[in-house]
Amino acid sequence: MDVFYNPKGIGDVLIIPLEDGNRYEVNEKKVGDITKITDQQGIILGYNIFQASTYLSLSTIGKIKLTNPLLMEIKKIFEKNNVNDALDFDLSPKFVVGFVTSKTAHENADKLSVCQVDAGDENLQIVCGAPNVKEGQKVVVAKVGAVMPSGLKIKPTQLRGVPSNGMICSQKELGLPNAPKEKGIYVLDDSYTVGESFDF
Repeated sequence: MDVFYNPKGIGDVLIIPLEDGNRYEVNEKKVGDITKITDQQGIILGYNIFQASTYLSLSTIGKIKLTNPLLMEIKKIFEKNNVNDALDFDLSPKFVVGFVTSKTAHENADKLSVCQVDAGDENLQIVCGAPNVKEGQKVVVAKVGAVMPSGLKIKPTQLRGVPSNGMICSQKELGLPNAPKEKGIYVLDDSYTVGESFDF
């Protein structure tokens, strides 16, 4: 999970995005330096912490990985501003090294494969359209809840009637420099450990 801080572009505000929503149909409730943003159904879309530099020493500009120590600091800011929201965020890594344990043809699509992927703490079924995906590969998996560099949020879905929970990523999708132009997933070498966080 990432938070965002861009003092030159936006101001001294730490942005904590949680859910996508229609930005024209939101409710904002300001308590002290914290603004809570909800949709019409009351679902929390995120928070903005104003005057962030008075509470936090933020050396990074742009996207910042939300770690447990940073989350603890944010909880203290909420307490100071009398905002009692729980902030029980899932900070488990969303980009991990996976191992393709099996690959079968999709029953309703010639160019899709149904892969079973060991992601370390869970086994995921992922429908993949890459021509180079094979059983026995170590790959980069974007788990449900991951946000791709393009802004796409990974959600459980069905592709041609088959459930898919995650995405096996290409270098281009990960925004890696010098990514090959031809289509295909990023196949990792054996130095990677299944289930470990893939940082990029």
